[in-house]
Amino acid sequence: MLAVWSSGMIEKQTGIHDPSVVVIDEVAGMWCSLLTVPHIPWYYVSAFIIFRLMDIAKPGPIRRLQQWPGGWGIVMDDLAAGVATLAIMIALRLVL
Repeated sequence: MLAVWSSGMIEKQTGIHDPSVVVIDEVAGMWCSLLTVPHIPWYYVSAFIIFRLMDIAKPGPIRRLQQWPGGWGIVMDDLAAGVATLAIMIALRLVL
């Protein structure tokens, strides 16, 4: 909730939707993608790469979340990218 509030405040002050100075959304999304990752370096690297790809490409409903007003749109698309990355990482763990 702090991420939504603070990023919404920065958006209002700058007049820019999803300003690049706001990184708390990236931190929250990346943290979400690492929830079940074992403490093995290549898992961290893999999760980071997948998260960045998801965050940049914004597939499917992730792109629509970005259009939510204020801090909600700034944070929710990154959290959704984190959840998608988490699902991929869980699938990778099951396969490997």
